[in-house]
Amino acid sequence: MEYFVRRLLIIFFFIYSLGVIAQDMRPAKVITEMLDSISHMKTVRFKVKALERTESGYISAVSVSKINIKPRQLYFVNPEKKLEILYVTGKYDNKAVVKPHVFPYVTMHLSPSGNIMRKNQHYTIHELGFDFIGRTIALAISKEKENMLKSLSYIGKHEKNGYQCHMVVYESSAFNFFTYEVGPKETVTTIAAKFNVNDYLLRFKNNLFNDFGYIKQGTKLQVPNYYCKRAVLYIDEKSMLPVSVSIYDDKGLFECYDFYDIILNKPIDPAEFTKEYKDYHF
Repeated sequence: MEYFVRRLLIIFFFIYSLGVIAQDMRPAKVITEMLDSISHMKTVRFKVKALERTESGYISAVSVSKINIKPRQLYFVNPEKKLEILYVTGKYDNKAVVKPHVFPYVTMHLSPSGNIMRKNQHYTIHELGFDFIGRTIALAISKEKENMLKSLSYIGKHEKNGYQCHMVVYESSAFNFFTYEVGPKETVTTIAAKFNVNDYLLRFKNNLFNDFGYIKQGTKLQVPNYYCKRAVLYIDEKSMLPVSVSIYDDKGLFECYDFYDIILNKPIDPAEFTKEYKDYHF
């Protein structure tokens, strides 16, 4: 994350110092401060309400998470679906411990990138939290190059999710899709990473919702040239964390995440990242 902060700072300063453009620098400053705040996270707790477009329409979910950033450790619970997930880097063969509190009530060890955990999910548990959001925004903006500052607008201060926020809008006027021919041993995820684009949007565009393995070489896919067409961010002016993120593609709203009850950098007892912790039911 520190790399992306430095990269954006250098680009913003270079453009501004040359006087190439005279756009308002406030959105660039807010985004840079947001990235800096995310880069200094050690632990975070939050509640998030997610709305995601899937093959069957929009799906909403509410979950509560606690995360230790380095090494990555997380506990996730969805009270509505009665689902608990624990992931600890280097433990349980680097698989997630998953307990559905519905029939058959069996604790499972699953790959976070496998089809069971990815079905109808835009992201894996590896992307849960603010650090992935920061990297995504940094990459999306940095791809704009000379249009970087033109793509950002500072709308003003607004209350969102109980926080007083800076509202910043990112808009890509060049968002589109290009044809890509799949090479040997490529997956949707590796292709998305190759072009720094949204994994699930790539699946959505090409009807690859259930394809988590290698795609047949020579297959032609429609790949987005930018991560999104539009992004709306509400950034808490105190913590400088994004408490609401809405992502749009060419069809409209693609995903929205609203964060509540954020607790930043309060130490988490290591016992809370074990299956035996007293409040868990694995």
